[in-house]
Amino acid sequence: MKVTRFDIADYLDDDEMIQEYLNTVLEEGDSRDIIAALGHIAKAIGMSKIAEKTGMSRPSLYKALSENAKPQFETILKVLRAVGGNLKIKATA
Repeated sequence: MKVTRFDIADYLDDDEMIQEYLNTVLEEGDSRDIIAALGHIAKAIGMSKIAEKTGMSRPSLYKALSENAKPQFETILKVLRAVGGNLKIKATA
């Protein structure tokens, strides 16, 4: 039996799956989880495409979304919008 490394980006193959994944991470994750999720989504969509949409270079995008990165909030918003997302505030009980 051959074991392969799991990569969530391989399963983010449509807009609905991407939206569900990102919403789950936004609701349950911390800042590192959100940055990692945006990296997974950017990889699934294509780093070149996301880099073009954000106006960032591919190396800068990889660096901003890498493990232990601390990107500026503006960068997070650019990437979020480039992957088709937006922020919306919902009151909690």
